[in-house]
Amino acid sequence: MQTSPTTQGDSLTILKRTKIIATVGPATDSYEKVRDLIAAGANGLRLNFSHGTHESHGKFIKWIRDASEELGKPVAILQDLQGPKIRLGELVDNHYDVKEGDELQLTYGIEHDGGSNLPIQYDLSTKVKPGERVYMFDGKVRGEVTAIEGKTITVLIKNDGFLMSKKGFNLPDTDFAGDVITEKDYRDIDYGVTQDIDFIALSFVQSATDMEVLRGYLAAKEREDIHVIAKVETKAAIEPDALEQIVEVSDGVMVARGDLAVEVGAEIVPVVQRQIISLCQKHAKISIVATQMMSSMVDNPEPTRAEVSDISTAVVFGADVAMLSDETANGSYPIEAVKSMKRVIVHTQENVPLHALDAPVSGDSHSMAICQAAVHLAHDLGTAGIVTETKSGATAQNISAHRPERVIFSVTSDRRVAQQLALLYATKSFLKPDGDKAGLELTAELVGRKFVSPDASVVIVSGRQPGLKGATDTIRIRRVIETVSSNTK
Repeated sequence: MQTSPTTQGDSLTILKRTKIIATVGPATDSYEKVRDLIAAGANGLRLNFSHGTHESHGKFIKWIRDASEELGKPVAILQDLQGPKIRLGELVDNHYDVKEGDELQLTYGIEHDGGSNLPIQYDLSTKVKPGERVYMFDGKVRGEVTAIEGKTITVLIKNDGFLMSKKGFNLPDTDFAGDVITEKDYRDIDYGVTQDIDFIALSFVQSATDMEVLRGYLAAKEREDIHVIAKVETKAAIEPDALEQIVEVSDGVMVARGDLAVEVGAEIVPVVQRQIISLCQKHAKISIVATQMMSSMVDNPEPTRAEVSDISTAVVFGADVAMLSDETANGSYPIEAVKSMKRVIVHTQENVPLHALDAPVSGDSHSMAICQAAVHLAHDLGTAGIVTETKSGATAQNISAHRPERVIFSVTSDRRVAQQLALLYATKSFLKPDGDKAGLELTAELVGRKFVSPDASVVIVSGRQPGLKGATDTIRIRRVIETVSSNTK
């Protein structure tokens, strides 16, 4: 059983190590619902740009920031781009039956007349090749490209089923290199950079180049402070060399298990999830496990045992974040879903030893060596936590990558960094002005906030030049009661 002095005693607050992202949507379309999501345990809120308008997303951004201020809790906002999501157009009567052996034509830009030539919202004729697989309606209907003529592709259907308007396609064999960021995505990014967002998630990433293009675009907009998340949901992205390169050039990686399962097979997804969590620990990046974590709670007030086990496994392996999608965007029990996920996370971390999948690459980094030493000291001395002063967030991220048994209390003068650190494993972030006593002042406050007991000790990691990025060079061990006394004189 893994315990920490921060969780001993009924009067102390238990902080969850794996964080929660909740998706906002029609089910949470009010300030009160957004505030309740955050109060229930959400550390980040996701805006799904596959749906909604800039106006509706802007409304949510304001509500999130107002609720964060009211609750005194830094909250991350994640803009999730649609990417090259290929969908059918409008079908007559919203329905079209298919049988094994049928041939369908898929044509960009037409209107459906009820026949076998169906409209699609993306010109696939420039991308697909004969022999490539086409999965429609989340994989319910499967086919193979047999011919391409003009803007029309012909698909041989492999099973009986039916199609509906606006349902998506998956094309696991098709190379979309160069077109992962669509015109719609660029419009949404242009909007996002004018707003108070912390992360942008890029959908259907196939290579590290896709992430570098996004970084370059943000740099040109002078918004390098926005962190980028790679959504892994394509066959190309999980190739061994490609996957590690994607992790290295990203700030975090999301295991988008829904589309990934359709593209590569459901049996492969748990292995890929484990690989991604491991690589993120190795390279000190944020790992996010997403899709259908508690999907039964869209309609039911309690999760299934399989869903509880799914969340618990992510916690045991040290995932930074577990994400809720339809459960909080469209479900009947959005607040209950967050509370339920939090209960599973906390119970697991308090009763099952962490099984970290990898250790961070140390390299020749002076800062990483300091962070590693702080983790070992906290463990060997049994301290209540690790207090870190950080300007860019890198010190907290390096400490977190070691998956310490102790909670990391991070203090920064940068509001954006405090919000981004809200998604970091085992990290509680605080916003304070720069100063040579920021860590000591925070340590004194931890008692009043019931995060540590007065007779506990903490490891404080800081630099001799407060506010300077990359200047972490000092480790101190302080008894909390002494820190409280010195700050009240």
